[in-house]
Amino acid sequence: MADYESKKCMIIGAVPITTRTVFAEFDPKDYYVICADGGYDNARRFSIRPDLVIGDFDSAKERPPESVRTLRLPVEKDETDTMSAVLVGLRLGMESFVLLGCLGGARFDHSLANLNVLLYLANRGKKAVMADEDTKVFVVRDGRIAFTELKGSTVSVFPFDGSSCNLTYSGLQYPLVQRNLTAGATLMGVSNSILSDRAEIRVNIGCAVIVLYTPTKHGS
Repeated sequence: MADYESKKCMIIGAVPITTRTVFAEFDPKDYYVICADGGYDNARRFSIRPDLVIGDFDSAKERPPESVRTLRLPVEKDETDTMSAVLVGLRLGMESFVLLGCLGGARFDHSLANLNVLLYLANRGKKAVMADEDTKVFVVRDGRIAFTELKGSTVSVFPFDGSSCNLTYSGLQYPLVQRNLTAGATLMGVSNSILSDRAEIRVNIGCAVIVLYTPTKHGS
């Protein structure tokens, strides 16, 4: 059933999802689910019935049946299928987004495009995360993000949508206090570790990509 009341939207993309692990944390039952093109193959693999399938179907192995609501897009268009799915979610009043099947895969340019989808949402004050079984990616502008009960996880931070950002870290192995992180400089925000039960990254000025890596034991 479409979950409009929660204002939470799940976008399922075409990058193959091989285990059910990610759905244990993000239960599709709690979201309005939109499959972007080949994302329908991921949904079928795990018996997820989407509320909407959208795309030009250039990457889908199988078209959705008539019983599934479908919005067909032209092959030549300005937006990616993932962005088109997000735009539909925004028109429906969704406030937070989870992007699955949108990270990695054979096309690195698609992952970069999806980072810009996260930026689009951040610029509009929406919460969003792009995730796979081990990794979560956030874009934060002039705000903060907290991590709880994730001791041992790795966090990396990079300036985004600008040449630098000003950061404050707490609960990490290498803390920062109002320090500038600049693209192309020797000080990089790669491979920091969470040491506390609660850690926080605050983007004081600017915009940053924050990558959380927590290895999991993959199940079927």
